[in-house]
Amino acid sequence: MGISTQPLFRAKSRIRENGAGMALLAVIAIFSIAPHAVAHPVPFSYLDVRIEPGAIEVTLVAHMFDVAHELGVDPPDRVLDQNVLVAQGNAVLALLRKRLQIAAGGQPLTGGTWSAPEPLPDRQSVRWHARYLTTSAPGSVTVTAMLFPYDPAHQTFLNFYEGDALTSQAILDRSHPQLEYFVGDRQGVLAVIRKFVPAGIHHILVGPDHLLFLVGLLLLGGSVRRLLVVVSAFTAAHSITLSLAALNVVTPPARLIEPAIALSIVYVGVDNLMVGRGRDVRAWIAFAFGFIHGFGFANVLREMNLPSRALGWSLFSFNLGVEIGQLLVVVVVASALMGLRSRNEAAGRRLAFAGSLAVILVGAFWFVQRIFFPGGIA
Repeated sequence: MGISTQPLFRAKSRIRENGAGMALLAVIAIFSIAPHAVAHPVPFSYLDVRIEPGAIEVTLVAHMFDVAHELGVDPPDRVLDQNVLVAQGNAVLALLRKRLQIAAGGQPLTGGTWSAPEPLPDRQSVRWHARYLTTSAPGSVTVTAMLFPYDPAHQTFLNFYEGDALTSQAILDRSHPQLEYFVGDRQGVLAVIRKFVPAGIHHILVGPDHLLFLVGLLLLGGSVRRLLVVVSAFTAAHSITLSLAALNVVTPPARLIEPAIALSIVYVGVDNLMVGRGRDVRAWIAFAFGFIHGFGFANVLREMNLPSRALGWSLFSFNLGVEIGQLLVVVVVASALMGLRSRNEAAGRRLAFAGSLAVILVGAFWFVQRIFFPGGIA
């Protein structure tokens, strides 16, 4: 007795028909959604800052999608209607002025005169002009912009002009919302010096690894002249690698430099314990390891957004600040050690021995931490 296969064929046919129908519905859904998806480009804002004698002029261009989102207008192209802009333009301008801060010479600019919003249909955007009066020529102009925080991918293209010349370009986003621009005149140079000299002093005084390396070099004491030679050798070496790294000529990864800096501290402590009479190679040690420490300085300097137009002055100023900080350390530590040795030579030797052991232990701890626990020990 045979078994009929017709029910099986009919079942398979229904499955195929249902599958084809579902696929057809999926295709229709995709094509119905696609126009809405591709119609929303990735919006950008454009900000031009023009530095003039006695004034700073600003031009802001925002995409209609962003403006419409802030106003709750749908469809977005309605914001290009002059009547809509006149009725609601002040509301979005008030938001944008809160999210855009401009400072000249460190002083926030307030009370600027803003124009009425101007629709730009060909660019699907809206434009505003502003003018801020300044009492003196600013050495620097700082722009902070988070114009449309609802969109994490939003970017603001920033252009700086001095007169009619485009002098610098940058992109501001959520991770980098601020930029300091240095004007290309004497006031700009002074502004660079005022910023980077204190930064160099601060870094050497609060950087524990560089500071401990210096202290280790000073523990054995010596004449003022000898100690100045040691510090100068360190400065000469780290200035070279700092400049090379800041110019992106040589940029070794931090995962190699940071452990190497820790090893340099260990080496200084060991050398102090092994030193014999008449043997003082601290200047050579400072010079050799100064190259490594220079790359460490560069990692910090790179995070400060070096001004491309004043790169030379910023490097010089930062190095000068580091040298001033080092001299402060030398004066304080060397004076204390000299004072102790003048009263009790044996106590001075014991302090140098104990201090060298401490330098070795701390340097070794940092080395292990930076090799095996680069993210820190929980």
